[in-house]
Amino acid sequence: MKKVALITGITGQDGAYLAEYLLKKGYIVHGIKRRSSLFNTDRIDHLYQDPHVENRNFILHYGDLTDSMNLTRIIQEVQPDEIYNLAAMSHVKVSFDTPEYVGNADGLGTLRILEAVRLLGLTEKTRIYQASTSELYGLVQEVPQTEKTPFYPRSPYAVAKMYAYWITVNYREAYNMHASNGILFNHESPIRGETFVTRKVTRALSRIALGMQEQVFMGNLSSKRDWGHAKDYVRAMHLILQQNQPDDYVIATGITTTIREFIRKAAAEIGMELTFRGEGVEEKGYLTGVDDSTFIDKVGLEYLDGIKTRGFSSAPVVAVDSAYFRPTEVDLLIGDPAKSNSVLDWKPEYDLAGLIAEMMESDIKIMQKDAWLKEGGYRVMNYFE
Repeated sequence: MKKVALITGITGQDGAYLAEYLLKKGYIVHGIKRRSSLFNTDRIDHLYQDPHVENRNFILHYGDLTDSMNLTRIIQEVQPDEIYNLAAMSHVKVSFDTPEYVGNADGLGTLRILEAVRLLGLTEKTRIYQASTSELYGLVQEVPQTEKTPFYPRSPYAVAKMYAYWITVNYREAYNMHASNGILFNHESPIRGETFVTRKVTRALSRIALGMQEQVFMGNLSSKRDWGHAKDYVRAMHLILQQNQPDDYVIATGITTTIREFIRKAAAEIGMELTFRGEGVEEKGYLTGVDDSTFIDKVGLEYLDGIKTRGFSSAPVVAVDSAYFRPTEVDLLIGDPAKSNSVLDWKPEYDLAGLIAEMMESDIKIMQKDAWLKEGGYRVMNYFE
């Protein structure tokens, strides 16, 4: 019998990679997606199977974490062996603008899933993975952060996720459920959401290199994050639910990097040298050199003159806008993956350089397509935050 998995948030970065990973392992994968008047399945279109196909192993359901009856019905129909709760309003800055919705979806949404499994009598059959976050540590009480580090959330998103974390632990202990938290540090990829900082950087630098954009505005450049690849992290999710006993695990690389350095490394990947000057809101990043051979190889000879004619150390490529600052900042996150290394036998296959190289290569290709369309006289879509 094939294992059956139910993934909430299947249209997101992690949901898409996890679905692909589980399908390769022979699972039947069910996913929950929110109804939208726009197509929002780009990341999973290559997995889609028409409802008329017999013996499908990839099935989508309309649903929402704020609708308990809907979630209960889906779980009852699917009878999953494993549930991966990845759905969330996960943009930290936006959570300050929509705190009530975030609490409802990210916090109570987890409770609705746990309670549905309990009420349906599936506690012995169904294992539950709850997507927790390094944002729980917020104003960090210990460096690096482990499974035992006290939480100090600094955003409505993190506070909601803290409730989700503890209600998962509570149901595990109260009802003997196989429910586990994966405390995942920042994980990125070429299909990361465009408004998240790493993807915002790689998209903007690609457009700048192609002459389609002058500069990019950022928030706190000194924030430090522990960045890994989403492909590595979905492997860890699966491993957590294969353990005999449920538990909570930090999934991280153990290496921290500033946003400023991430920008510098991403630019260097395509042959652009950036130098930062100033402090705080006055800090700016300037183009101070171009490695011709790297730029030609990664971007294209036809764009070399354009990047050089903009001039070095003149108009900044990177500027700071205080509108992107959070009301309460999280300055440093770095996880200790010792437990996941030893218990799960999990180690990341990607390093930061490999992650950046993959993201830049992907976004250069995407933006080249837009550049060719624009040069051909076609209208190119602009996307705004």
